[in-house]
Amino acid sequence: MSSLSGSSTVLVTGSSGHLGKALMLTLSEYGYHPIGIDIKPSPTTTLVGSITDDAFVAGIFEEYEIEHVIHAATLHKPHVGSHSKMDFVQTNMVGTLNLLEAASVEKVKSFVYISTTSAFGSALKTRKGEPAAWINEDVVHRTPKNIYGSTKTAAEDLCVLFHQEHGLKTAILRTSRFFPEEDDDDQRREDTPDDENLKVVELAYRRVDIADVVSACVCAVRVPKERIKQKGRMYVVSAPTCFERREEVLKGLDEDAEGEYERAMPGAREVFEKKGWVWPDRVDRVYDSNSAVEELGWKAEYTFGNAIKRLREGREWRSELTFRVGRLGYHEVSTGVYTKRD
Repeated sequence: MSSLSGSSTVLVTGSSGHLGKALMLTLSEYGYHPIGIDIKPSPTTTLVGSITDDAFVAGIFEEYEIEHVIHAATLHKPHVGSHSKMDFVQTNMVGTLNLLEAASVEKVKSFVYISTTSAFGSALKTRKGEPAAWINEDVVHRTPKNIYGSTKTAAEDLCVLFHQEHGLKTAILRTSRFFPEEDDDDQRREDTPDDENLKVVELAYRRVDIADVVSACVCAVRVPKERIKQKGRMYVVSAPTCFERREEVLKGLDEDAEGEYERAMPGAREVFEKKGWVWPDRVDRVYDSNSAVEELGWKAEYTFGNAIKRLREGREWRSELTFRVGRLGYHEVSTGVYTKRD
């Protein structure tokens, strides 16, 4: 076996992707030695292979003294149009199972599974005239929107199962959007043509900076097992919202989103007017990441409020890591906004 002396070795899956690359670039700054695996070669990938290959996965744990796993490899929503449902089952479920089995045999200290807020399914959608949905860990997922969401929730269940059966410390992070590409929804791009504008307003309710996702992963690795209140605990990871969980606010986000933004963040209007930006017509959901803050000790830096402060001062509102990672697109996706590269 091999490892870097004095550093805990972290296996990062999906190391050629957005989050995987971010983890590989920064984990050493947190005192860890990352080993990256992916089916796609890249400068941040140590070993090329598939998590669906159980022999490949087992060999990694035999070769390296893996103490922690951050499992970011997945087929994403953009792959729905380019991959079969069986591909999703193999990668998102079988691949996760292979990793969990190897991790439990080798008794790793933590297993962090990167999931998605899409796993909440139709619970995320409210119609015009209905209050915005408040989304936290207590919300039960409803009808899945696609095979992506179905396989992600199934993989979450596998994490919980291995926690229960093997005592493996698992933490499931349902992250909101952090990709740098333009929004894949034509209507959202039409309503808010300026991509920066759209991303900044989303920080208030459905977006998180990639640097903050990395720090959430590190918090999940480091948190003592006894601090996780539920077995195989799931956490919403999104920039902490500036909105309050009050009925009048949630109704206001449906009826007068601009007014709620102004009430929640005085001074934001001035910044928006100076840049010629627009406000969303309505906000249909608000992600609440309070449990990640309280239980994991996570502290997000790139919030909506901090973005407004930086913009007012003429500074960049995104993390430097956002630009180091860049636009990667998604492997084997040949159409849409996700094919763009920097």
